Amino acid sequence: MPLPADPAVAGVGKKLAETLRSLFGPRPGIRPGHAKGILLNGIFIPTPEAKTLSKAQHFNEASTPVIARFSLSTGNPDIPDSDPRSNPRGLAIRFQLAETPWRLHTDIVDGTPGSNGEETLEFFTALKNGTITEYIKDHPKAAHFIQLPRPFPASFAHQRPFAVNTFKFIAASGEETFVRYRIEPVLGVQDLSAEEAAAKGPSYLYDGIIEMLAKGPVQFKLMVQIAEQGDITSDPLVKWPETRTVIELGTITLVEILDDNVAKQKYVIFDPIPRVDGVEASDDQLLQYRAAAYLISGLEHRNA
Repeated sequence: MPLPADPAVAGVGKKLAETLRSLFGPRPGIRPGHAKGILLNGIFIPTPEAKTLSKAQHFNEASTPVIARFSLSTGNPDIPDSDPRSNPRGLAIRFQLAETPWRLHTDIVDGTPGSNGEETLEFFTALKNGTITEYIKDHPKAAHFIQLPRPFPASFAHQRPFAVNTFKFIAASGEETFVRYRIEPVLGVQDLSAEEAAAKGPSYLYDGIIEMLAKGPVQFKLMVQIAEQGDITSDPLVKWPETRTVIELGTITLVEILDDNVAKQKYVIFDPIPRVDGVEASDDQLLQYRAAAYLISGLEHRNA
């Protein structure tokens, strides 16, 4: 997982990591964002349709082991699950391929505060400086992001994550397809009111997923929305019409909590850039900046 070759991109990524870390105070060994999390083991089984879109190993083999991480927002590892600031939540997935593990990072909110790294850095800088109210008056993208619904899920197994970035699939024939990921919970989406979440307790999501896995696996369907000619791939804030085709790629089945969870979370880094034959980064303006921020902050919490 190398840093982006462009020093300007790497520089903005470093500032993003530093700004996020400053929002929640120095916490050595802790992620500056999505700090509270839990790692799980599972397996991915692709559909026949997946291999028609991509020659990637995990879409063409019978099954692939995965590591997943559920997380809450903010850089505070002690934030209660019932705190509104813990939204939006995240789900990161690593497909454990033999040569090049591939990571997919998704968020529960289908949006981001900026189209690129610079805009995202401006947003979090305004948040840090206490000038966010003034900032969003002149930045409609950021204002829209703040106004997005952030419901409390009934459990980690009842939430629908989105990957706002665009990726390029390459089939064995060489055909290219631009896609955006969605993850559908097999149990369906179920939300709680703020009052219901507060009544559940400060660790209801983490306690809940442990209890659920003790009874059986938790499943999600990995989906992709397919771009058509003329759809914008470079800006993650430009949504594609809901009439676009959505295809199921396979089923993610989570079966157990990883042993030594805290130690392993300190080590693992989820790279948003696909580095596997058959799946490539698009011209999405935000991808390289996210990769830089994740790597820089990841190395910091790994080495702390």
